[in-house]
This record gives sequence, structure tokens and C-alpha cells, in this order.
Amino acid sequence: MNPIHPSSSGPAQFPRPGTLIGSFLTGFPRGFLCVLLYLIFDDFTVHAQSVTSLVGSYQREPMENPWHEGEIRLKQDSGGRVLEWVNKAGVTWNLLPDLARGVLLTDETNPYFKDGGGECVLQIEEGEVIGFTFRNDDYFRLGAKKRVQRLSQKSGGLKGYISMSLGEVPEGYGYGVSFYVAAWPLLEKPLAGFQIGLPSTWITPDNRDFNQPLCPPGTVARDNWPERGPYYRDVFQTIEGGLGYWASTQFGSVTCKYRINGTPNGYNHEISSPGWGFGKPQALAPEQLGIAQLSNRLLIPPDGLTFKAGSAGELLGNAWMALPLTPPSVKAGTPTGEQCWTLFLNAANFKGPVAFWLPETWSHLSQGYPVIHGRGLDARPGIMGGGAMEVNTVPFFEAADANGTLYTKVPRLQFPVNAKGETVLMQDIILYSDKGLYDRVKNLRENSRRIVWNFNPRAEFRPELNANPISFRQGEGEKNIELAGFENLAHTAVFDNRGDSKAFGLKWKNAREWGSLPEYFRQDGETRTAIGPSQVPEETHLLRQAFRPATTGTTYTSPDDTAGVWRSPGPKAGPFTATLGDGSVITYAWYRFIDQPSIIALGWSEEKRSQLQSLIERLHGEWPVDGEYLSPPSAGTLATLDASLRVDPPAGLEAGFVPITISQEARPAR
Repeated sequence: MNPIHPSSSGPAQFPRPGTLIGSFLTGFPRGFLCVLLYLIFDDFTVHAQSVTSLVGSYQREPMENPWHEGEIRLKQDSGGRVLEWVNKAGVTWNLLPDLARGVLLTDETNPYFKDGGGECVLQIEEGEVIGFTFRNDDYFRLGAKKRVQRLSQKSGGLKGYISMSLGEVPEGYGYGVSFYVAAWPLLEKPLAGFQIGLPSTWITPDNRDFNQPLCPPGTVARDNWPERGPYYRDVFQTIEGGLGYWASTQFGSVTCKYRINGTPNGYNHEISSPGWGFGKPQALAPEQLGIAQLSNRLLIPPDGLTFKAGSAGELLGNAWMALPLTPPSVKAGTPTGEQCWTLFLNAANFKGPVAFWLPETWSHLSQGYPVIHGRGLDARPGIMGGGAMEVNTVPFFEAADANGTLYTKVPRLQFPVNAKGETVLMQDIILYSDKGLYDRVKNLRENSRRIVWNFNPRAEFRPELNANPISFRQGEGEKNIELAGFENLAHTAVFDNRGDSKAFGLKWKNAREWGSLPEYFRQDGETRTAIGPSQVPEETHLLRQAFRPATTGTTYTSPDDTAGVWRSPGPKAGPFTATLGDGSVITYAWYRFIDQPSIIALGWSEEKRSQLQSLIERLHGEWPVDGEYLSPPSAGTLATLDASLRVDPPAGLEAGFVPITISQEARPAR
């Protein structure tokens, strides 16, 4: 963790967590300190006999080099309560048992520790430890009686979409979009190498009238995706993200999380919070920052917003609204528009604005490519073309029977089902004109008038929804084999809600309360057909295969540079911590709004900074977290965010200050 100190010009210095302990132990090797602190603070729930039972020889399958075999031993002078791994290459590192979670933690003696290789997940069959999983590799205990024939886990089990598209939209409704999506546990437990986005949308700038390449050479999209050409409209700039599960998640959660995400430059990099990219533990460089924290009541973890445990189909309201919070400008010949695309959420315990995209984020790409001046999301209306569950990275097993017929297995994906046999995925989709909120904010900025913050219902357009058939493929790498047979269980559909509202989701044939998509498939010619467990031959060993569980990953850290944007001028209060439901700990500090890293990095004039600070101080006084902004859902109940995400400003910092996440790390084992 890399906590931040205010600069010497700030009101107070604050120590790093653990400074007093660290000063007492100065001079000891770092790995030794990890073990010593573990012995000091452990609550003695791990018994020596349990630890001793893990001692033995282990080997990776397949074994390819001396790093793939070794021993787990008791560490000397640890009282029989700490272990160490010694491989055949002669490398040793500490193992700290957390048997309540079924893992062996490691520390900085582990050469993979900084890359996210921080846990060994124990594999247990009928009460006996038969091996462990480390960095997605399986190590089996020599001499252990494996009761299951282990198969190699592959990636590419499901690829595709559960999607819908919008009907024709009149001109002028490109200044905002709102919708409700269901939050639920798609999996029974978090899995490694798994990524599925729950229903959301993509917003791109409206460049349908522009017939030149939007992405210049040197961007990922232009150099690698010719199929998106010749104009690259749908990969030029996007606002996306939403609820989901991601392979880059560092702290797994049974219930989905919510992530902001977007790219300003043809996917050269992605931005996912006021400090970090999409699941990348290292903070973004100052010139890549692009999102400003707006709420003074809600934390934004880089790993995603968490929900109250037990969420099972409740609805989260999302809205992206283009708001003119900053005036248009021109710098070094590059124009920047005034549109600050702002995220609003509607949950049971939080309502209102959360964060916004700084307009310079979108115009920056045109500095060296003037043909696209004024073509970014800072200046153009947005297009939302539909909504989808995007299925990206799903593990699978495959094996053949005695006749050579191939069978596969994917994880069980579960969906809440209502009394009508429906799973509502997305509902109440509304598009907004500039009369929805844009004009009100512009008048506020220019005339200092108090405004009503609920979205103007007279500026709404509710589009028709068109359900697309379930479309999935399977195969490693570029291999794509069509999957069939989903219609025997469920199909996509559009449902009527109250009034003129519509919902998109799945209609199930027989499911009650919970439905699940097929887990098993059989190769039938050029396709793979969904089958039931009873149709899977025993000799394939598929029925007893278990997918690798997710492990705790790497700490999200921020720079410790005293002259950098995180510490100069730095925060006014903190650090503070909050423990989330995913087992992680957020460290955050309170910054003056215009002194947060993403705004400092822009180098604005003092006049522009002062104008925006005054506006935000006003707005913080007008934004109750229990107010109404987007319309309530036409049916269903609101989801509840993790209570630990809700914060209150310290005394004296009630308006014009925001909580900025400094780091996110695993909760220490006890």
C-alpha cells in the first residue's frame, strides 16, 4: 500500500499506517517482518496440527522445469505455525496459512508477489488436501489419492452476447441515457479467469455524418482492428462499464460489482475510476487520468462498487448525462467542448451524481490529429445503440468419450426468475434531449440560478426494444464453434412493465425462482449442442471437474511522489479506511474538489479552477443522497450498495471536498 502525505504546505502531516511498528522493527528483512507480524497479530485460530498436515511434496501438472516441483515445510523458529515453499530450483518463500478461507498467503519473499501471485488455494477432496492452485496452475501432492481425474482448464468456454437493440431514435436525444439493470450473483462463488459483463450499454460520439478515420495511426483500434474501419466510429471513444465480473478483478465477490469504464483514444488505454485503469493495480499516469470524483458521499473503489450481500435481482439505476460543468476552451489550437458526461446512480441507500469525465480527456487525441477536432464526447451528442450482457472470458473443460465424441463443461450461470418465469435484465431505457438537464446546468453556470435536479420528463424519449437471439460460441484463441440448444431452456424477450415502459430479459420454459444456462455441450458436426448432466458419459470425467476459484490479487496503489499530482497540493484530511464486503480495505483521503489528481493534472488556470470550485461547493449543498434524479423504476425494488461505501465529510469539509481512494488492498488475515 502507498498511502499519501499532504505536502508541507498542507494543514497537517499524517503518518503511514504501521509507522510506529515499522520504526521499532527497522533494519529487519522485509519478508521476516511479514512473518513476525503474522505471528504477533494472528488470533491463534490456526492450530499446529492443521498446519502440519499440509507438509509434503507437490508437483505441477504438467511439470516443465524445477520451479514446478517442491516441498511445503514447517518454517524453523515459527512454533510450527508458519510454512515455507522450497522448489527444486532452490527458491524459498513463506506460506502463511489462512485455513478458514482455504488458502496459503504469501509475502514479499515470493518472487511473484508484486504481480498478483499472493495466494495458494488449497484443493480438498473428502477432507484431504490433495494439492493447491497457484497463479492458475495446479500442483498436486505426491502420494495423495486423487479421486477425480483432473482435466486441463481452458479459456473460451463462452463468447458472445445476450443482447437487445433500440428502435429508431429521433434527432436531438443524444444528451443522456438512463436505465435500470438487475444485480445478482451470476456464479455460486468467484472463479479465476472469468469475465462477463451484466447488462449495460456503450455510448459513443455521434459521428454518423463523418466519413474519415476517427482513430489515427498509432492507436490500438486503427493498427489492429481493420474490421472496424474505415471510420472506427464504434471504437474511437466509448463510455461503457456497468455491473459485472472481470478477469482483472483483484478482490472476488459473489455478488456483482459496478465499474465505470471507457476509452478516449481507440483503446490505447482505458479509464475506470478517478485514478486507475480497467482493473490495473498501478495508478494511471497523470496525463491518462480522465475521471473526476464528484460525490462527497460515496467512495469509488478501483476494483468496483460492491453491493449488500444477498442481492438477488434488485435494480440499480444508471444514468450518463452530458452536463456543461466547465466552459469550452481552446489550448494550443485544440478546441475542447463543455460536455462533462456525468454518472448518476439510483440505489436504495444512495441517489445522485457520482463522477464525471473531464472534457479534455476526449479532446486530447485530436492534438496531433486535427481532422477530428470537435468529434469527441466533449462536443458531440452520444449514441446508445442497445444493451447487452457481454460474455468475454469463461473457463471450460473438454474431453472425449470412448467413441471420440467431444464433450465440454462451462461454469453454471444462474439467473433470478420472477413469478412470470422472467429474468429482467434491463428496463426503463430513456434517452434525453438537452432539455433533460443540460440546459438547466448551463443556466446555473452562467446565471447562478438554483435549478431542479430531477431529469425533465418532457425531454424524454422511450425507444422500442428489439430482443436478439442468444448468441454464444466456444473455443480457445481464435477458434469459434457455435453453441446451440439454449432455446430449450430460455429465450430473449421484451416484456411490458407499467405504463409505456419496457423491459428486456430472458423468458424461461420451466425455471422457478432461479434458472441456469446449460453447463454441458456435445460436439454435433460443426456445432456444439447443449445437453443435460445425465447425457455426459462417465469416462469423460467432466461431471466432477471443478473450476479454479478466484484468488486475492494485487493491491491498488497510488504514487508516492511528493511533487506529483497525488501529493501536491495533496489532501486536506486523512487517511481514513473502509472495509468492503469483498474483503478489501479502502484507504482514502479528502481533497478539495479542484485539487484531486485528475484535475491537477490538467494544469488549468487559477480562474477556471476557482469558477469550478465555486460551482461544486454550491452543488454539494443541493444534492441530497435521498433525492430523486432519474425516475424510479416502473417495476421492481432498488438494489442496496455496500454500506461501507457511504461516507460523510469531516467537519468543515462538507462542501467542495471529495473522498479520493488512495489504495485498495486485501483485509489482513486473522
